[in-house]
Amino acid sequence: MEKINDYKDLLVWKKAMNIVVSVYDMTKQLPKDEIYGISNQMRRAAISIPSNIAEGYGRQTPKSYVQFLTIARGSAYELETQLLLCQKIHKLSSETIKGILITISEIKKMLTALINRLHQQLS
Repeated sequence: MEKINDYKDLLVWKKAMNIVVSVYDMTKQLPKDEIYGISNQMRRAAISIPSNIAEGYGRQTPKSYVQFLTIARGSAYELETQLLLCQKIHKLSSETIKGILITISEIKKMLTALINRLHQQLS
């Protein structure tokens, strides 16, 4: 197992960074009238995931870290909902969002595992 010396060593952070790139690429496919609507919201939610992982890591206390990881997980749920909404209103196809949804599911599981491990350290 690889030693974690920095938040950039975390696989969940790396996956979250890749999600941001994917969301930016995907939102370019949305109609121009969505640039300040769902497109902006999706980008903000995507950016929030790795940002909160990094900020929580930087706080250097397990309690603060858990708080920021929980926010990151919430942002993953938010992004998932926005993607499903785009599919529902026929702005994006299920094929377009399929891979991103799979990665979001992995990120949510990884964040939950990390939160649970930190909770155990706090007990």
